Amino acid sequence: MGHHHHHHIDSSTGKIKTAFFLNLFFTIIEIIGGIMTNSMAILSDALHDLGDSLSLGLAWFLQKFSQKEQSKEFSFGYKRFSLLAALVNSVVLIVGSVFILTEAIPRLLNPEQPNTTGMIILAILGIIVNGAAVFRLRGGDSMNQKVISWHLLEDVLGWAAVLVVSIVMSFTDLPILDPIASIAITVFILYNVIKNFIKTMRLFLEGVPESISLEDIVQKINDVPNINSTHHTHLWSMDGENHAFSTHVVVPEDATKEEICDVKERIKQILHTISLEHVTIEIEYEDESCSIPDSS
Repeated sequence: MGHHHHHHIDSSTGKIKTAFFLNLFFTIIEIIGGIMTNSMAILSDALHDLGDSLSLGLAWFLQKFSQKEQSKEFSFGYKRFSLLAALVNSVVLIVGSVFILTEAIPRLLNPEQPNTTGMIILAILGIIVNGAAVFRLRGGDSMNQKVISWHLLEDVLGWAAVLVVSIVMSFTDLPILDPIASIAITVFILYNVIKNFIKTMRLFLEGVPESISLEDIVQKINDVPNINSTHHTHLWSMDGENHAFSTHVVVPEDATKEEICDVKERIKQILHTISLEHVTIEIEYEDESCSIPDSS
């Protein structure tokens, strides 16, 4: 199981690295193209893509850093650093989206006619490059990869809209289409990024992973023979993929070693469907007081 896990993280790091270089390469092309076509819309998008590239670079570094084994300072290891990257990327994308809105909304009142030929060429390039990056990151499980996918999907959708708008503007005098498309896409992406941001914050604050019912797990554990009750049961996530679980189990005072081993084995069977990185089961006899005062 451990081998598969490390292979999965190495795969994530490689995907993020590819997406980073694709994005950085296209940002440089975009800046040059924006200057050559004298298009402020393209240049402002280049600024946004530059922010994306910086975020992807950070995500790549932190995803790689998260593979480090545990240390004296971080006894759980460094997996939460991947979650930190997802959090930073979400904030960058939210700030970037708000910035785009502040640029696009005033243009509704004073629309400017851009160089449509240059827009068409750059839009096609943008769809190819960012589409390749999204394809590379498809199927990611970590919050880090999901947030980055939204970074890149935003660019693909943005360039698809730029392509449609620039073709329409080539044949009609409707420069207002440019800010309208920009606002529509930004609001759509902002909605999804905020949803991901809330999920990431939930994981950061050690909330129970959304797809798992802690109540259901506690009920199943309490139904196990030779378990009188449970308390101090906690389930949290390391990085959105790998979780940790701990519980205190009360057994009869005359429980044998074999019965206790059986209790532990049955609890592990209940938990086997969850991707758990750490499991702690503390056994307490019914005539024994808990080592941790009950805060409930």
